[in-house]
Amino acid sequence: MTLNLKTSSVAAILAATTAIPAAAELKYENNSGGYVELYGQFNPALISVDDGQDTETRLLDNDLSNSRVGLRLTQPYGDNEFTFRLETGLGLPNSSEWNQLGTDFSGWTREDIRHVDFALKGGYGKFSAGQGSMASDGAAETDLSYVGTALYSFTNDENSGFFYRGTDGVLSDITVGDSSSNFDGGRRTRVRYDTPDFNGFSAAVAYGENALSSSDDDTYYDFAIAYNNTFAGGVEFAASVAYAVRDFDNVSGERKDTIGSASVLLPSGFSFTAAAGSRDDTASGASDPSFWYAKIAYEGDWVAWGKTGVGIDYYDGSDFNNDGSDTKAWGIAVVQRIDSINTDAYLKYRNHDFEDGTSFDKNEAWVLGARWQF
Repeated sequence: MTLNLKTSSVAAILAATTAIPAAAELKYENNSGGYVELYGQFNPALISVDDGQDTETRLLDNDLSNSRVGLRLTQPYGDNEFTFRLETGLGLPNSSEWNQLGTDFSGWTREDIRHVDFALKGGYGKFSAGQGSMASDGAAETDLSYVGTALYSFTNDENSGFFYRGTDGVLSDITVGDSSSNFDGGRRTRVRYDTPDFNGFSAAVAYGENALSSSDDDTYYDFAIAYNNTFAGGVEFAASVAYAVRDFDNVSGERKDTIGSASVLLPSGFSFTAAAGSRDDTASGASDPSFWYAKIAYEGDWVAWGKTGVGIDYYDGSDFNNDGSDTKAWGIAVVQRIDSINTDAYLKYRNHDFEDGTSFDKNEAWVLGARWQF
């Protein structure tokens, strides 16, 4: 077992999340109805991964929702509203950059820039341009459960770089990240249009490129439809579907993803969430994987600190990494809201099991973290 707590900067963040009171809103208004707001979060986590033979433990920034800082500007302009958003990750030692062979922390790079986004909104909808979310971003992750802070359809945030270990004790070249995905859309330098809301329904379309990567000249385009409503009796329901295409620059063909998710939250505190997706890759000759996901959760006011959420989920994937492979993952988590310091503390267990004709040990991860927002 290896224990490394030398990342003092992240340790300091963890201490801060439990010692700093909730920050006042950093919002500055002008005389014409506009405002500028500063915001951010820190999300350190103690992560322990067992590959069936060895256990590695680190204190890292959790890639589930990485530490970041941002600025929002909003200014009314007649019947329109102009907005600008600038946001970047902090480049702290990250849970996606370690495995049994050690760590390879990149620090801050331009790929940590999340948003440089201009938008104009009115009765016609919303036009956006710049670095920001594609239309399919979030379409596989519609989730009304509070425990979704730690437990959601993307199952490998904390151990994606870890290699599966064969039952003979030898490390394979297949990582947990290779064996599962929810195909959710990302952020690109794009143009995007969102329709107005029509009785809970909305749609979006986007076209862009990955301008932050010097090695990616591919073209991306997608569209999505979403629905969100609260029905009589307080039943909340939300759903999304999306179709996304990656048009490769250096080879002939495309990669096409079809994804969707839905979630319902009942007044009792119970929630049910499901997601599914498939990929059709006509460019590389790779396998065409698919998945489905389900979660049941409950939330309630059990302690005076704030809301408590618990949940258990299951992921089933096919044909990841190669044809005929089978991926199973399940997890259980509890998330506790601490209102006085604007923090979500969480404890999660995640189990991954992968087969492709070769026998591998299961990969297990324990995660103890706290996300403090300001």
